[in-house]
Amino acid sequence: MAQPKYIMNIDKLDFIPEDQRKKLKAITDKFVFRVNEYYLSLIDWNNPNDPIRKLVIPNEGELEEYGRWDASDEDTNYAVPGCQHKYSTTALLICSEVCGAYCRYCFRKRLFRNDVKEAMSDVDPGLDYIANTPEINNVLLTGGDPLILATKKLRYIIERLRSIDHVKIIRIGSKLPVFNPMRIYEDEELLSLIREYSTPDNRIYIMAHINHPVEITEEAKRGFKALHDAGAIVVNQTPVLRGINDDPEVLGSLLDKLSWAGVTPYYFFINRPVAGNRDFVLSLKEAYEIVEQAKAKTSGLGKRVRLSMSHTSGKIEILAIEDGKAYLKYHQSRDGNYGKFMVLDCPDDAGWFDDLPGNEKYWDKPKKRTEEVVSVNELPDVPQGKKALVKN
Repeated sequence: MAQPKYIMNIDKLDFIPEDQRKKLKAITDKFVFRVNEYYLSLIDWNNPNDPIRKLVIPNEGELEEYGRWDASDEDTNYAVPGCQHKYSTTALLICSEVCGAYCRYCFRKRLFRNDVKEAMSDVDPGLDYIANTPEINNVLLTGGDPLILATKKLRYIIERLRSIDHVKIIRIGSKLPVFNPMRIYEDEELLSLIREYSTPDNRIYIMAHINHPVEITEEAKRGFKALHDAGAIVVNQTPVLRGINDDPEVLGSLLDKLSWAGVTPYYFFINRPVAGNRDFVLSLKEAYEIVEQAKAKTSGLGKRVRLSMSHTSGKIEILAIEDGKAYLKYHQSRDGNYGKFMVLDCPDDAGWFDDLPGNEKYWDKPKKRTEEVVSVNELPDVPQGKKALVKN
């Protein structure tokens, strides 16, 4: 299987003038940089506003004071190190701390800090917890990117999960279908694993992260086909990002191209207020209007997508924003408030649920379930040099 060359030093990118690289170097000291040659080939270097460039090449706005490293307080969701259990029927196994490339807007960029150890190479405590918690019927493998893992490791995880009777759905969150589609269609062992364990009764879902239609190349479509042929269900989720896909024409095209390729549009997300993400932020009103205009340009298949915020308290669906009001519903709830309908004042500059006056009436700040996991929000703003999140 061919392996793309990975680049982790911004100085290696001759496409970028040396004076600009020097400025970007300071950013990579705080927020790591990684990309591969295949994904770089999608960039039009003559276009300073190229969306793929903005997705993976550092920008000076990342050093502006903004947000928190863990904007949704995921540290409070850990039942055991490496396994989050926020919603009753769903568990997250944080099994990788590496991606094919590092998206500059990533809401889990904390995982890539040198002083954080939140993803666990030893997945057994998480698997044991899932096995002993019958209410969990679906498990999301995430990170980082699980498809970066060796197929042998993936087989171990999936075989363990398939041996647990109450686990019916296995989901794999991945951007590899567009970061490195060759990893999928050239790896017969991976496809054989999916064929074996994605059955008519218990499917494996690939939760793809495709942000822009430029990413849907012939190679990517070949990867989608290989996954479909192996029996996987492929769906897509992306935040709505300023300067990347904040255009109804672009989002409408993305919805169309996904649908044409048999990839279900699943979620549009509001970009979380994470440290370094200032340049990507849209107001709730802007994001809602762009999404509605994009949906007007696509078929009913494209219109299946939902616009949501992954807030500390749950997934909050944005039903409408009109006349200064936000009409919201808990699509998922940490505290069992699924379906709760909310109408809140929505200032034009509000970008997150916490920015809406009166939001505090609908949720309580969570308490951590285990002291083995330390919140990255308690660590210094600049990474300190060694893995430290799980206490000894």
